[in-house]
Amino acid sequence: MLDDADLSTTMEGLKFTALMNSGQACVAQTRILASRGNYDAVVEALTEAVGAMQVGDPMDPATEIGPLVARRQQERVTDYIRIGQEEGARLVLGGDGRPDGLDTGWYVRPTIFADVDNRMRIAQEEIFGPVLSVIAYDDVDDAVRIANDSDYGLAGTVWTNDREAGLDVARRVRAGTYGVNTYTMDFAAPFGGFKASGVGREFGPEGLAHYTEVKSVYLEAPSA
Repeated sequence: MLDDADLSTTMEGLKFTALMNSGQACVAQTRILASRGNYDAVVEALTEAVGAMQVGDPMDPATEIGPLVARRQQERVTDYIRIGQEEGARLVLGGDGRPDGLDTGWYVRPTIFADVDNRMRIAQEEIFGPVLSVIAYDDVDDAVRIANDSDYGLAGTVWTNDREAGLDVARRVRAGTYGVNTYTMDFAAPFGGFKASGVGREFGPEGLAHYTEVKSVYLEAPSA
């Protein structure tokens, strides 16, 4: 997130890209990068936005965060929350335990960690749950470096009022799909990642080419 981004507008989009499907999405952008000068304001705005999200029955249209897929995943996510605290990250929202009023289902309270070092496991490993890590950066070059300091490279976003600055960041981050002030999947465009995020592409002409067998036919060269 760049410093010129409007926090209220950004949080409305960011909470979806970060917590879609309760964080159980390969494209969920759970590392939130904020400049040191704007860090506290970002953490406060993110905490307010996520804290106001309704957790509950996935069949209820008002629900924004539902349960996890299974008890083993609930246990895995709560283990990561414990690991984050042991690593020294600051818990600012959520944490271990079931959300109030939800006695059944594999729920985890939406959780935000601040003061996260990108070398921590909660920043480097895929949690697949409603757990966000807010990481500070010094300048845009440092933000790009941190964004690229990952074994994964599937998806990301940049949030800014300067479209050209956003496009510059998008070009420099090594991810297969990237959004400027949004994130979406377009079936007419290739989808896939770099590094440990997979090989090849789905969708678009590049995805169709994967299923295409090309035949070459050679003709004898004409005589002089």
